[in-house]
Amino acid sequence: MVAAYGTTSASLAGTLSGALGLPGGGSIPFMRSDSISDTSWGFADLIPQFALRWNAGVNNYMAYVTGDVPVGVYNSTSLANMGIGHGAIDGGGGYTYFDPQTGHEFSAVLGFTYNLINEATQYQNGVDMHLDWGASQFLTKQIQVGLVGYVYKEIGCDSGSGDRVGCFQSQVLGVGPQLGFIFPIAGMQGYLNVKAYAEFDSRDRPDGWNTWVTLSISPGAPAAAPRPMLTK
Repeated sequence: MVAAYGTTSASLAGTLSGALGLPGGGSIPFMRSDSISDTSWGFADLIPQFALRWNAGVNNYMAYVTGDVPVGVYNSTSLANMGIGHGAIDGGGGYTYFDPQTGHEFSAVLGFTYNLINEATQYQNGVDMHLDWGASQFLTKQIQVGLVGYVYKEIGCDSGSGDRVGCFQSQVLGVGPQLGFIFPIAGMQGYLNVKAYAEFDSRDRPDGWNTWVTLSISPGAPAAAPRPMLTK
């Protein structure tokens, strides 16, 4: 179960311009500009996760189910929210190829998300497909460099009595570099990963860039068992 506490901020600025026609001919131009901003503090939604992983040599597999329990800070009239305002369930699978002899690594995870209706707005997002991938090369046993990317595409139509925009299928693609480090820490294994994405080919969805920094600590690889000593 994943829980989070934090803050989020959002701002919006716009300009409306036009001309008002007069009965006797001619027009009066007008223009109005305005901006709003909002900040939210609090807990985010709870995210339960279930996964099964197995491997066969250099081939590694995963099946997962996750979702969203909408208990985070959310207000349908706010510009910034920690929660998304509706439940969701997501399932999919992943594959990783990793050869420790050559240092080659490739991973891909494909999933689909079903969104429940937002009771406050009576708006329901369509089913979306998301693909995350990464390819890297271990330069040493501790240093990893490579590329990462993702594809997000809504394959179902939005619906609900609050839907006033029609099908509204959004999409966005992202790609960028990644850098990873493996290091010992307090008798365990630490892994630090930095990756950045530049987004493009967006539709009905904002695009830009984002950076992720991940630190994970796990038990180190078990030491090889000593070979038995045979005495004749």
